[in-house]
Amino acid sequence: MSQNDPTDHALATIASILDKPETPPEVEKQAPEVAEFKPVSPAIASTNGDDYSKLGPGPIATIRFKWTARRADNGEYFVDETIGESSVPVTSGPMTKDAAIALVDERELEARKRFDQLRREMTGRAASPNLVRASEA
Repeated sequence: MSQNDPTDHALATIASILDKPETPPEVEKQAPEVAEFKPVSPAIASTNGDDYSKLGPGPIATIRFKWTARRADNGEYFVDETIGESSVPVTSGPMTKDAAIALVDERELEARKRFDQLRREMTGRAASPNLVRASEA
């Protein structure tokens, strides 16, 4: 074999993988939570004049909810709810300014609770195989 033989490189790579020590079980238990879930920023509330907006939780902008309370020309308030950046809003109203802000806050809180519950369920399922592996050892 020559020094530039791709087989030598492949065999060296395989050998380096096989030479690595196994990770301790404690590290394996923690790895799925860190690798699978990125930190989620808290809801972003913004005000722009008479408008009040909040973004829902989640790491993917294309499926993230947004709620915006806005004042119409006649002084009544409406809440627009969208999913992602290019969806057609679902509008609720008319209502008072306080009711519109309360609706935005309520919808964001409900979405956050559902997201947190889903994340806990997924984390629990991801951790289960590692617990089985640790008990088999």
